[in-house]
Amino acid sequence: MTSTVSSSVVRRTLTALAAAVAVTGAALTAAPGIAQAAPGHVTGVEQIGGQMQLVYVYSPSMDRVIENVVLVPASGAPAPVYYLLHGVGGGVDHVTWRHSSKYAEFFADEHVLVVSPIGGPGSNYTNWRYDDPVRGPASANQWETYLTEELPEAIDAHFATTGRNAIGGLSMSAGPALDLAIQAPHRYDAVASYSGCGINSGPLGVGQVGAVVASKGGNPFNMWGPPGDPHWLAHDPFTRAGELGGKAIYLSSASGIPGDVDSIANPLHLPGVMIGGGTVEAVSNECTASMSRRLHEVGVPHTFVQRDTGAHTWGLFETDLRHSWNTVLGPALGAK
Repeated sequence: MTSTVSSSVVRRTLTALAAAVAVTGAALTAAPGIAQAAPGHVTGVEQIGGQMQLVYVYSPSMDRVIENVVLVPASGAPAPVYYLLHGVGGGVDHVTWRHSSKYAEFFADEHVLVVSPIGGPGSNYTNWRYDDPVRGPASANQWETYLTEELPEAIDAHFATTGRNAIGGLSMSAGPALDLAIQAPHRYDAVASYSGCGINSGPLGVGQVGAVVASKGGNPFNMWGPPGDPHWLAHDPFTRAGELGGKAIYLSSASGIPGDVDSIANPLHLPGVMIGGGTVEAVSNECTASMSRRLHEVGVPHTFVQRDTGAHTWGLFETDLRHSWNTVLGPALGAK
């Protein structure tokens, strides 16, 4: 499926994103070095209902307990794990897979643990280098360490798992999912990016990442340093695309034009979806198409689903989640 995105829409949006970054400039406050984290561990489990649990995991690097929504398979046999991230709100706003989709119904008969951490709004799910007036000290924002070391080790110790893992994200967390798969190549066998952007350097990367971080009050330069700092390139999936070789990769995006996939029940909501969700999805579409071209250039096989219609909605996200599991992730993890 292919679509054409208006270059003028993309240019206007990227200009706005870059402006959003510019207003966040503040003095960087260096944080103490973060020591190598010890293994995380489960501190408690709360049964929500059906196959859904709240699993509480202590993070040594952040020195606090993180809540995680976990779907457990019906069978008690060892299963692979899909780490499925939330969007810009980090799940603390209840705009989550649990509250906004029927993902629990879909995975009920699938042989997989689905783990979604709650926290990190506007964090880009990375390790922050500097303290931030809004997001807190850098030591409270060590999401890469948590997601690549502490959480998987805690899940593997508490549940019967096969050692096969995938990671995926939507919107804000789509690019970070690709980044985390590169940062911890030993951890993930497959990765999925739903309606996001895997370009984290240059004007586009600084603009889109900065706008996401700033939307939750944070200063993006407290994350990886000022533009041009090597850490931006070090966390750029586009630049490091070749390092995704050997993994099963699923990319998806849509034109931004609302359609049946969005499942918009109330016609009165359509204008808002077109203006807001449509524009965001159009930019995501351009980003994702660029990422796909880059993967082709470096010879990395992948699946790219580019829809003619679809805005930045949960209808689109869930459709691509199901398709990615059935066609790419599930087979890669030996669960299909």
